[in-house]
Amino acid sequence: MTLSTLLPHLQPFSRSLHPEVIRHLGTRYNSAGMFLPEPGNTIVCHLDPGSHTETFLHDVRRRYSAMPGGDRLAFTAASSLHMTLFQGIIEYRRFLPYWPEDVPLETPIDDMTAIFLDRLAGFQPGPVFQMEVVEATPNGLTLDGVSDGDRAALRSWRDRLADLLGYRHPDHDTYAFHITFAYLTERFDDEEILAWQPFLEAVVQEIRQRAPVIALRPPAFCRFADMNHFEELMVFEPVA
Repeated sequence: MTLSTLLPHLQPFSRSLHPEVIRHLGTRYNSAGMFLPEPGNTIVCHLDPGSHTETFLHDVRRRYSAMPGGDRLAFTAASSLHMTLFQGIIEYRRFLPYWPEDVPLETPIDDMTAIFLDRLAGFQPGPVFQMEVVEATPNGLTLDGVSDGDRAALRSWRDRLADLLGYRHPDHDTYAFHITFAYLTERFDDEEILAWQPFLEAVVQEIRQRAPVIALRPPAFCRFADMNHFEELMVFEPVA
């Protein structure tokens, strides 16, 4: 196996293919793998605590650390694992279109969270949806709705939240749902990333067999100080 056979979604993890600076390194976390203050808010679905999904994904996450180059992964707290349904605002992204046009860009994060809580007070939850794993990278897992109906439900949630909160990111319609395990402090050399490819393909197959539907808590509006804890402030029970 050579880099010519490396799957496209794994190429950004190769040092020789992508020598540029790693995104979020120095703002979200440092080269020692320590997470830095990065306050904000977001709407996420945490893993369902005590579920088979949670137990199994924690085991998969531990296996990541044993892989070649695993010591260069900055792992978030296991309790923080979640799927982001709709991105909120964040301290280091104070510019349009990542911020509501009708709120000054210098508004403190705590004030933004209070504003969003007010706007969300009358929000009617969207339909139930189910998620499955479709890909894996050294960062974690990529998810998608199980069925066309699930994918339509996700679009409904995201479109209505965007309209209510007052902004749409450029990738609003193409956003890749995911569960992050860790962030890279340094990209992998060729031998390392080539060892990850069959491992990750096997991980996807194993998850799809053992946890075909990822057990998630209902969507919740959360605040955070860094990437290690997302405090649920308002929970939205999906409509059956």
